[in-house]
Amino acid sequence: MSETEVTTAPRPLLLPDGRPAAGAWSLDPAMKHLNHGSFGAVPLVAQERQNALRAEMDRSPVVWFPALPQRVAATRAELAGFLGVAPDELALVPNASAGASTVYAGLPRRRGGEILVTDHGYGAVTMGAERLARRWGGTVRTARVPLDADEEQAYQAVVGEMSAATDLVVVDHITSSTARRLPVARIGAEAHRRAVPLLVDGAHAPGLIDAPLEGITCDFWVGNLHKWCCAPRGTATLVARGPLRELLHPLIDSWGADDPYPERFDQQGTVDATGYLAAPAALGFIERTWGWQTVRRYMDELADYGAQITGAAFAELTDAAGPVDVGMPVPGMRLVRLPEGLAANRVEADALRDRVARELGVEVAFTSFGGAGYLRLSAHVYNTAADYEHFAEACVPALGEWARER
Repeated sequence: MSETEVTTAPRPLLLPDGRPAAGAWSLDPAMKHLNHGSFGAVPLVAQERQNALRAEMDRSPVVWFPALPQRVAATRAELAGFLGVAPDELALVPNASAGASTVYAGLPRRRGGEILVTDHGYGAVTMGAERLARRWGGTVRTARVPLDADEEQAYQAVVGEMSAATDLVVVDHITSSTARRLPVARIGAEAHRRAVPLLVDGAHAPGLIDAPLEGITCDFWVGNLHKWCCAPRGTATLVARGPLRELLHPLIDSWGADDPYPERFDQQGTVDATGYLAAPAALGFIERTWGWQTVRRYMDELADYGAQITGAAFAELTDAAGPVDVGMPVPGMRLVRLPEGLAANRVEADALRDRVARELGVEVAFTSFGGAGYLRLSAHVYNTAADYEHFAEACVPALGEWARER
């Protein structure tokens, strides 16, 4: 929870014409959408922009594709400005995992072939690190970071696992399953001192953190724009700095293969790049309508309120459930401990997610960490306090019944 407790429901954000913010999205009104952090939600203005671009592409593909690299490059520059990085540092990729895979494909083994990850890492990114270690003939070492670890404790847990054999460090900027930050700036400074490359998985950072790379020393950073920024899905960024970036190539070899980084990423054959080109429409819509500072404050206050009321509802069922204080909280995301017997592992968490959507009409994220199950709340502007009140009143009792059935 944040230091300032929210005891009353935040007032919902409205569109300029007075309608609820949800009116700018095409979300199913029969479903409560409380899981923006997984796949995001695309506002109508960005959907319409992407549809217009697709129509332009299909009207004259022979004109469209040769001119596409120049349009992608111009969009890159615009998105780089939003993230606060130089345009020549940023390449566009389909998602953060694709960016991580690009890094894994380009790096050579230099020392002992050891890759350091944490136990909070996103599963797909960690699996990619394991595959790279097998290819290198090396190993993966896991740093154990307690859920409630503060900045110093988290830093010591990670750097304490670095060794002379470490060839790559992979850490999350904001963890997916546990909704907390890791001290990437301090970890990056130490990795740089040891000449160890650092890959930061910033999948959740764009939109939640203003200028997310400010003050961070890292070789590679990946971040999704289709989460909190509400860009069309399949829109993400790969930021690479220093000499190692010249080792990075797109996972698809195309006619731009001989271009320097990042230009060689701008041309990917017949890949549909309209999501990239429509991303600024989503960013601009949020900035013009409310402003990013207002949006971040609203999301944080709403997530706090949601955690309070859902956590209190769970706590009435069992003392073991309720809001969770993570060591380094982030805006707009919160964890609530579930009753024993629910979501003890990823397979159970995913099954619970699907059952809640199917039987209770709510999209929500369940995660697991250390054998315990959690509700991960992630709020956006189209959410209101009533969404979380509904979950606390209608869904928490059902989840309690399901826990007792096990």
